Amino acid sequence: MTEQRRKSRYTTVSIPVSLYERIQKLIEGTGFTSVSQFVTYVLREVVAEMEEEKLKSSGVSEEEKREIIERLKRLGYI
Repeated sequence: MTEQRRKSRYTTVSIPVSLYERIQKLIEGTGFTSVSQFVTYVLREVVAEMEEEKLKSSGVSEEEKREIIERLKRLGYI
């Protein structure tokens, strides 16, 4: 699958309506244009942190970690 096609595919994730409404209020006046955009941003940050933590505890060399992190950045995950 090409990089462009991978980026254009989406799925639906359900969150409680009360959380959705809180996020809507939170992003008013920010650069986020939708709740989905904000949630995607937050999830990318959390996933990147978790992946980085996992790498730190996996016994992977520092050089391998740098290469993996660089790949994740080029793919837009970090």
